[in-house]
Amino acid sequence: MVSIKDVAKQAGVAISTVSKVLNNYPNVSEETKKKVNRAVAELNFVPNCVASALSSKQSGRVAILLNLSSASQAADEINMQYMAGTIEQAVELNLDVITVFNSMLKNKSVEEVIRYLQAQSITGLIIFGMSKEDKVLHKLIASQIFKIVLVDAPMVNEATSAVWVDQEKAQYDVAKKTVLENNGRSILYLAGKKNGYVTQERLKGIRRLAEEMGLTLLVRNGEFSELQARNHTFKYARKKDIVVCASDLMAIGAMKALTEMDIFRPVCGFDGIVLMGYAGKQMNTVRQNFKRIASESVTELKRLIDGGTGRQIVLDYELVRMKYMDIIC
Repeated sequence: MVSIKDVAKQAGVAISTVSKVLNNYPNVSEETKKKVNRAVAELNFVPNCVASALSSKQSGRVAILLNLSSASQAADEINMQYMAGTIEQAVELNLDVITVFNSMLKNKSVEEVIRYLQAQSITGLIIFGMSKEDKVLHKLIASQIFKIVLVDAPMVNEATSAVWVDQEKAQYDVAKKTVLENNGRSILYLAGKKNGYVTQERLKGIRRLAEEMGLTLLVRNGEFSELQARNHTFKYARKKDIVVCASDLMAIGAMKALTEMDIFRPVCGFDGIVLMGYAGKQMNTVRQNFKRIASESVTELKRLIDGGTGRQIVLDYELVRMKYMDIIC
C-alpha cells in the first residue's frame, strides 16, 4: 500500500509538506503543489477513506456545528432533533456528514478553523445557534470560503443562507394568545441569552405586543436557564398577571416556582419540546419543528454547494398546548 512517506520521497519534499498540500493549507508554493500532486497521481495514492468516499459515492462532505454548552441536559432534545433531521436528509442527498462541537473550535483563530475544516475535506457547514459573540464564526462566514447555512442567525451573503422561523411574530402570537385567554394587563417576560439573535427578535415581539395592548412589561434575562427562571419568578411574579418565557425550559422553571409559591399565574413558553408535556400544567408554547428545520438546512446547503447564492428562508410554526397524552407512545 502506498503511504504518505512514499509520496514525499517521490516528490522530494518533507512528509509535512505533503500533508499541507493534501489538506489545502495556505502558503504552499504552486511549484510544490504541482510536485506533490504529480507524485500522488503517479503513485495512485488515496490520502484517506474520506477522499475515497467523496470520489466515488458522496457528492460532498459537510459539517454540522452544535453548541452543547447548555447547563441542562433537558435542552439536548433540540440538538438531537437537529442531528436526526440533518443525517436523514444528508443520506437522501448523498452527502457525507460529520459533527463538530463549539468546544472543539474554542480558542482557535479563524485561520486555524479554516485549516481544521479543510483537513476534514469539508465543503459546507450548517451552524446551529450562533451568537453575536462568536467572532471567529463571523469571520469564517465573511471569508466565504465554505458554503454555510445558519440556523437562528439572520446573516446572508453570496455563500451563506439563513434558516429560521419568524421569531418576533411567534413570540408576539403566543404571548397575545395567553394574554387574551387570561385578561392579563401586566407581564413578567423572561428573555433568553443576551447575545442571542433569537433573543433580540423575541424581545421585539413582546415589546410590540405590550405597546399595542398597553400592557405593563417587566423584562429579566433568564439565559434559557430553568434555575434563573425559577429565581426570577419567585422575585417578581406576585405583582404580575402573566409570565411569558422565551423557552419551554424557563417556562417549566417558572411554573414549578409558582406551584411552590402556591399562586396561579398563566405561563407560556417557546420551542415545543417534549418535556413540556410532563410539566403537570398545560401551557401555551410555540412548537418549532427542529427536525424539519435541520432537513431544510441540508437541502439549502446542497443548493449552495451546487452553485446557488445565499438567501433567507423563514419556516412556519404552531401555537400549541403540550399535553401528556399527546407525547407518550
